[in-house]
Amino acid sequence: MNPVIAPVIDQINRVVVAKARQVKLAIACLLTGGHVLIDDIPGVGKTTLSHALARSFGLDYKRVQFTSDLLPSDILGVSVFDPARQAFSFHPGAIFTQVLLADEINRASAKTQSALLEAMEERQVSVDGQCHPLPAPFLLIATQNPQEQHGANPLPESQLDRFAVRIVLGYPDPAVERGLWRGESGRERLSELSPVVDATALAELSERVGSIFVSDALFDYLEAIVQHTRGGGRYVHGLSPRASLTLLQITRAWALIQGAEFATPLDMQRVLPYVTTHRLQPRERGGSVAEVEEDLLRIPIP
Repeated sequence: MNPVIAPVIDQINRVVVAKARQVKLAIACLLTGGHVLIDDIPGVGKTTLSHALARSFGLDYKRVQFTSDLLPSDILGVSVFDPARQAFSFHPGAIFTQVLLADEINRASAKTQSALLEAMEERQVSVDGQCHPLPAPFLLIATQNPQEQHGANPLPESQLDRFAVRIVLGYPDPAVERGLWRGESGRERLSELSPVVDATALAELSERVGSIFVSDALFDYLEAIVQHTRGGGRYVHGLSPRASLTLLQITRAWALIQGAEFATPLDMQRVLPYVTTHRLQPRERGGSVAEVEEDLLRIPIP
């Protein structure tokens, strides 16, 4: 394990118990400039994970509850006329932070959801023809309720493709849940968390991701995965170039977190389902996420 990141993971695991892989994937997104989609039912610790991550890296954190009447200006901000100056002044919205939790993102309208696209891709927002840069780093963690729940609207494919990884927290282990019944809530311990990695160390870690060595064998494996999704008629659309680049970067970040100097096909296999399954739609109706994952993991490693 990377000696700089290991204390962060240990601290987060004290409040988000038995979810080590999800924690590592969230950190990998932070290091690579990606974003996280948490697809799960309410009440399984999504808010706790995002808040613990922000506190452990000493980052500014805000949360927005997405509802059907939420407007883009509620997130991005608005220009207000100042009579004293006889000019408009921009009042930043909640998105001007380093870690933003967009809670229940698929309860908002498509117009409000699309307000995040520019921020996710270009790290800026445009209001009244003016561009306003976002703080760096910027990490969006969005939670999504299951589609069968009342009031949930599906995210468009263009927005799903901008999330580097999709994770599921799932129900806690029985022993962990019994601890919650005893009052051992992770959310109550959030106030005890302190920054473990400062801004300088975080920037250095992000730069080191690009220096993780990638062999020709790993490029061959990546090419095999991409071509598998694009050919054979299995999926409506194959993985996009952005998806393939994201898979490579998350693989490099995973290797860095593990303390390695180079990435391997096994590293790519470990992150493969989380980077790809929300981007792929099987042509056959009724195809599940588990079946897509199984199909991808059967691709032989060169």
